[in-house]
Amino acid sequence: MASNGLVYDGCNFFRQRLVLSTLSGKNVKIKNIRSRDDEPGLRDFEASFIRLLDKVTNGSRIEINQTGTVLFYQPGLLYGGSVEHDCNPQRSVGYYLEALLMLAPFMKTPLKATLRGVTNDPTDPTVDLLKSTAVPLMKKFGIDGEAFDLKVVKRGMAPGGGGEVVFTCPVHKTIRPVQLTEPGKIKRIRGVAYSVRVSPQMGNRIVESARSILNQFLPDIYIYTDHMKGANSGKSPGFGLTLVAETLNGCFLSAEMSSTPQGQGDTVLPEDLGRNCAKLLLEEVYRVGFLNSAISNMHPQLCQSGLSLREQKRGFFKLHIQRSKLISRWGPSSRTTSNEQIPFIKFVMFRLL
Repeated sequence: MASNGLVYDGCNFFRQRLVLSTLSGKNVKIKNIRSRDDEPGLRDFEASFIRLLDKVTNGSRIEINQTGTVLFYQPGLLYGGSVEHDCNPQRSVGYYLEALLMLAPFMKTPLKATLRGVTNDPTDPTVDLLKSTAVPLMKKFGIDGEAFDLKVVKRGMAPGGGGEVVFTCPVHKTIRPVQLTEPGKIKRIRGVAYSVRVSPQMGNRIVESARSILNQFLPDIYIYTDHMKGANSGKSPGFGLTLVAETLNGCFLSAEMSSTPQGQGDTVLPEDLGRNCAKLLLEEVYRVGFLNSAISNMHPQLCQSGLSLREQKRGFFKLHIQRSKLISRWGPSSRTTSNEQIPFIKFVMFRLL
């Protein structure tokens, strides 16, 4: 097995390592992947993620040893095009979409990805959250256009799945710098209460309980219900809520909760779910951040792909991200020119007074 390139130990930051390797063009080797576990090696959802990367690239080289504890990845060219992928039901579609959101703007051709699997679960960011927070964030970096869209065709709750999501993104060679420091005051709250294979009244009960908390702070609240039936409702029953607070300066803060997967854990009442989700949104607002904590891993990567100086305010911390030449470990790839250096991210974090 090839050994040149960057070498990492363990399965932590698995997606981030492969995404940054693909963007920079550097080979990466990950060893000792759960080598001490009872079931060592890559999990099924990680293998599914590798197959997705192979579909959106051209010429990638992937080597895995017999036990699955060592992975060598040599990235190919980001090609794009029309891609269909069946995501592993162990993780939701949001697990795969987070990576595609970082790679899609730099494809050779516009990307149209159709992902099938679990769209909503308690573990990963749901498609509704990514659509309401990640998409507006990327638009601030100049990634926009009519072809930039994220659509839920079918909903699939855990564990059965059966959902379908279509993600389209045009090609953007560069990302414009931004300065996000003042989140501003909350002006309105929007949300969606979804339910599949349960009574339609579940959504109304969730809305009423969430509004009982939020109406104490803001009058401009609108939460609509989304109840899918038949073939569009997936294979498992469930319900959930996604709330988004928008500020005067275009900041989007969100919170979400979904019901316990069928056959796992205790049953959750719609009223409790609505109240708890509303309290989570208030906690997110209390942090006084411009960027939502659920997609915090996207902020440094977007800034690393940009040009010039950026300053972001995230939660209780302020991140100063400064450009530097040839300092970043990921550095410029062999496919970039001298004017397209990938900037180095320097984090200077301190508690806001």
